[in-house]
Amino acid sequence: MHFVAKAMVLFPSLFDGLARSVSIKKGKNSQKDVGKEAAEALAKDARKSELILSSSGIVKSNRSNNFASVCSKRGQKGINQDSLIVWEEFGCQEDIIFCGIFDGHGPWGHVVSKRVKESVPSSLLCNWQKTLALTSLDMDFKIELDRDHQFDIWKQSYMKTYAAIDQELKQHPDIDAFCSGTTALTIIKQGEHLVIANAGDSRAVLATTSDDGSLVPIQLTIDFKPSLPQEAERITQSNGRIFCLHDEPGVYRVWMPNGKRPGLALSRAFGDYCVKDFGLSSIPDVTQRSIRSKDQFVILATDGLWDVISNQEAVQIVSSTPDREKSAKTLVQCAVRAWKYKKRGIAMDDISAICLFFHNSPTQQVDPLMILKQA
Repeated sequence: MHFVAKAMVLFPSLFDGLARSVSIKKGKNSQKDVGKEAAEALAKDARKSELILSSSGIVKSNRSNNFASVCSKRGQKGINQDSLIVWEEFGCQEDIIFCGIFDGHGPWGHVVSKRVKESVPSSLLCNWQKTLALTSLDMDFKIELDRDHQFDIWKQSYMKTYAAIDQELKQHPDIDAFCSGTTALTIIKQGEHLVIANAGDSRAVLATTSDDGSLVPIQLTIDFKPSLPQEAERITQSNGRIFCLHDEPGVYRVWMPNGKRPGLALSRAFGDYCVKDFGLSSIPDVTQRSIRSKDQFVILATDGLWDVISNQEAVQIVSSTPDREKSAKTLVQCAVRAWKYKKRGIAMDDISAICLFFHNSPTQQVDPLMILKQA
């Protein structure tokens, strides 16, 4: 797949024009990042046009083939600490959609996840524009950008965005993220190209059709747990500790050197500054994938769903839901039922899911509940 550089500079031109208008209003001596304000202005307009969704529902643009179904349900541990967002026509680009899901934890987890949800899209848009503009200056507009070059631009933008937001969160006067944080899993779909950025243990699963016609799952992300060798090595080399509690065999957690807190069951997150010096990282794992004709949809969900639903069950539940608008809700409802008999006696976690469909595809209709009964 190739991306024409000439087409790509249209957005920086629009963006820069908006940034200049913001700069004039603020005054020439303003120290505020006008690029960030311009991105926030685009987000505001997108909300007015109902192209941004931050709660359960659907997002459908008349100018693209994308269709997103979204659902979030509070667990039994208190306030829902999950946050999610879908932004269709991301940055006024008809062929781009942004999806993000954030799982907060700790006393301030719900505040942190909401803050990161609000910050990541605009900040990413701003960094992408800057990186793209710099790249365009060094190129003849007739030259085509290949997929890997485009991916590098997104990856650089993600790295800058996550680092900046984690630093801003640390210095925020009204948010205590010392022992609270959030995971962050986001996907950019640009045409037939997916860019996935993951920091935490939420998961993205792609549903694709195999040669025999059956629907199979492809896990696009890694569940970043402290027990993973590369994660454990980073943590232990930073003097962090990893061990399980006696009543939670097999659940490895990250602790400060004194072993007293916080007991995080994941190895990457925003916030949690009590263990940032001891191996916890907010650096995202950024990957890519080309969407093929046999690829049907992608599911983004927090660990509350994956704790009780397998990848295969998830794609079958979504594909067998007659009404795509209800696919995320049906998936979450199946997870709620699964908690009752798979995790009996354990307080149910918050459960959130985004189902992003690529195109219309007729599927065999099966009762989603029968899938779980057969498992």
